[in-house]
Amino acid sequence: MRVIRAAQIFYERDLGVPVLLGRRDVIERVALAEGVSLDHVAIINPETSSDLPIFCQRLERLERYKNTGIGDARAVMTNYNYFAAMMVQYGLADALVGGVSSYGGILLRPLIRLIKPLPHAEVVSSCTVVELEKKEFGDDGVLFFADTGVVPEPTMQQLASIAIQTGLLARQVFGQRPRVALLSFSTKGSAKTAATEKVAGATELARQLAEKIGAEIAVDGEMQADAALIPELAEKKMGPSLVGGRANVLVFPDLNSGNIAVKLVHHFAAARTFGQIILGLSRPAADLSRGTDPEEIACMAALVGLQAIEYRKLYPDQET
Repeated sequence: MRVIRAAQIFYERDLGVPVLLGRRDVIERVALAEGVSLDHVAIINPETSSDLPIFCQRLERLERYKNTGIGDARAVMTNYNYFAAMMVQYGLADALVGGVSSYGGILLRPLIRLIKPLPHAEVVSSCTVVELEKKEFGDDGVLFFADTGVVPEPTMQQLASIAIQTGLLARQVFGQRPRVALLSFSTKGSAKTAATEKVAGATELARQLAEKIGAEIAVDGEMQADAALIPELAEKKMGPSLVGGRANVLVFPDLNSGNIAVKLVHHFAAARTFGQIILGLSRPAADLSRGTDPEEIACMAALVGLQAIEYRKLYPDQET
């Protein structure tokens, strides 16, 4: 029901053409009961789709998946998540939003298996967009938290990649230079442990990666959260910085801290949170929480739709 309502919102706001996967009779029955119009909403049943045999053939030809034990091609491709991922990979849909009725990771696996990674992405990760009532933080109250859903213990190289991938998304949304803070319990060497050294090293690697791919992203770290967000404390703790005190992207040292931070901000600060946006793939996708409401689903669909437009400009050489 939530997805059907979100599809109606998405179309009514002229954000694009929604495509729902499932049995038409079931979707139409739910829509009728809820008083939702399905005009201009495409409905595809993977089990009866004319694309199913083609998708099965493509799956069987994928060399990197022949030995993964993913089973019979038809059984795999009639799974809605795999069918949707294949649609996005081969251009039958521009982006994918899912996960609202399944446990975490159920959508992520087909995305990783079927959609090509970006050439400069060290790892597939995720981020959450956080909208605060206090507009002095981030860009008018909007910040990006990463990684909040995929990589439990990122390496130094992976942490750097997460920082740049999230910065690129922030650039697509804000249209200006992202300010990426790599967070720690230490600011500029105030404490030295293996964990703080990893964040400091990832900061330097992220700067090198941004320069390599020609991305205008300001990166700094390691720094504490207050140094990233409050100008007076940033000046006191770390001196001049393009990021300190005005970060709009917060990169956490591990999944524990990132995921906990999102939950605390959402409930304690009444912040609106939108995620998980999957990063590092050549096609846009979002893996949402089971508690996501129709408005949030529609907003996430709009965001990955924006990504799809930008991806065509940024990665024109990505062949299907």
